[in-house]
Amino acid sequence: MKLITLVTALVLSLSMAACTTTKTNTGSGTEGTGSGIDANAASQMSAAEAQAEELRRLREQGKIVYFDFDSNVIRPEYNEILANHGQFLAQHPEQKIVINGHTDERGSPEYNIGLGERRAKAVATILMSHGVQPSQIETVSYGEERPADAGHSEESWAQNRRAELMY
Repeated sequence: MKLITLVTALVLSLSMAACTTTKTNTGSGTEGTGSGIDANAASQMSAAEAQAEELRRLREQGKIVYFDFDSNVIRPEYNEILANHGQFLAQHPEQKIVINGHTDERGSPEYNIGLGERRAKAVATILMSHGVQPSQIETVSYGEERPADAGHSEESWAQNRRAELMY
């Protein structure tokens, strides 16, 4: 019984201590009551905001890689975009990415699952060449199951032959 009372008192006192405010120096020579956020936490918030802004810019730059028919070769026009994504991920090892591989409707479902996987892995290989760790990357193949364009023309099929980078 004494142990339970002691533990309860300890928990309550720690709870109360966590709720108190701290005195901070406002820089004007007077002390005021602060919010309890120290400089380190504010710095971390700024770093998180900067990371979010960088991620937003990467998404604007491009998060889809398109492929030629029956190919998993990355076209040169995507080298810079993938290099930028790779550098971002290498600088932020806690950040994960999923690369979804897709195909058009031509070919058997089994073949298209394999082709979608090869496309996703081709993008992953480029990212790893820029210092991204394999543990940061997950690849998924949807084959022809999730078309970006449901049409049955070359233009539609070209939109469906892709790998998407999902943060």
